[in-house]
Amino acid sequence: SLKREMRNVSEECNLEPVTVSMAYVYFEKLVLQGKLNKQNRKLCAGACVLLAAKISSDLRKHEVKHLIDKLEERFRFNRRDLIAFEFTVLVALELALYLPENQVLPHYRRLTQQS
Repeated sequence: SLKREMRNVSEECNLEPVTVSMAYVYFEKLVLQGKLNKQNRKLCAGACVLLAAKISSDLRKHEVKHLIDKLEERFRFNRRDLIAFEFTVLVALELALYLPENQVLPHYRRLTQQS
């Protein structure tokens, strides 16, 4: 359900399916590392979408602000917490935001077939 919310927010902000796919990969990596818990799972999801959007598309300042507003509204957290948590996620991902195609492609295919 968190992935569905990630996709919905991304679609509202006109992010590309490849961006959503990258966010999914980041999120799954955090899950596999055991970094998620009940308290931080929504922040993790939001931070993954934000990082993917920043790395994969040339968002303008107002578009980033709009995305943060939407994430804050959808996941019900504070933007300060999100921005602070973004760095935590970045460290957990070992700054490896550029992903090999074989990690992103399965999610991308699924997303494009669904829409």
